Amino acid sequence: MDMKYGGVIMDVINGEQAKVAEAAGAIAVMALERVPSDIRAAGGVARMADPRIVEEVQAAVSIPVMAKARIGHISEARLLEAMKVDYIDESEVLSPADDEFHLLKSDYEVPFVCGARDLGEAARRIGEGAKMLRTKGEPGTGNIVEAVRHLRKVNAQVTKLIHMDEAEIMTEARILGAPYEVLLAIKRAGRLPVTNYAAGGVATPADAALMMELGADGVFVGSGIFKSENPEKFARAIVKATANYRDYDLLIELSKDLGTPMKGIEMSALAESERMAARSL
Repeated sequence: MDMKYGGVIMDVINGEQAKVAEAAGAIAVMALERVPSDIRAAGGVARMADPRIVEEVQAAVSIPVMAKARIGHISEARLLEAMKVDYIDESEVLSPADDEFHLLKSDYEVPFVCGARDLGEAARRIGEGAKMLRTKGEPGTGNIVEAVRHLRKVNAQVTKLIHMDEAEIMTEARILGAPYEVLLAIKRAGRLPVTNYAAGGVATPADAALMMELGADGVFVGSGIFKSENPEKFARAIVKATANYRDYDLLIELSKDLGTPMKGIEMSALAESERMAARSL
């Protein structure tokens, strides 16, 4: 199952939020026990959501339902697969179970989405079997700067790769720590072989439009919807902004009277130990 171009995927913690997301035009929802901003605030170890939450969300909507497993946690992933979720996110938002090895995603029937900050990470996750990518950004911050950094870096590295000859790609694979065959496939296709959505810090319609303008295939929105003053209106506005990101007159209207967006966090306020995006390589 491929996620379409220009779509929006929203984090939800119950069936009612899932219904809001579906009504707003989300193409999928991510079932979580807590949205990233609450995971960040609570601290401690963040694990796979209670299966009852996933089942409640599955029963509430007709669109695909995703759920998160900890990096390297074989059993969480197998449980979610047995629950017949539509996608598993091997996610750095949760506390990693394995600080060295990611899941071999090609061993599963359910498709996976994984985060990436650069082409090396993206190629390694694809080599492991990921069917979709997303920027990591810095989840739960409402600050778009890291997602912008990641998307620009991946796209710049893809452009550089496309213009290499095949003899140079072996050396590039060594530099990036990436599978040669995956890099070769990217060169020949002229782009990543899977969709790459933006995630981490999208909090306004303009944020969503920015990520599309920079080359994202779609957008994940986590805390930005249900931590805003008017989730229903924010959700509709972000869906429309993602699909019409160069219609600036529409973007103006979508940005009016939304109420207060989620409170953001400046990156300099986060200690290195608090940064989720750095949890996997």
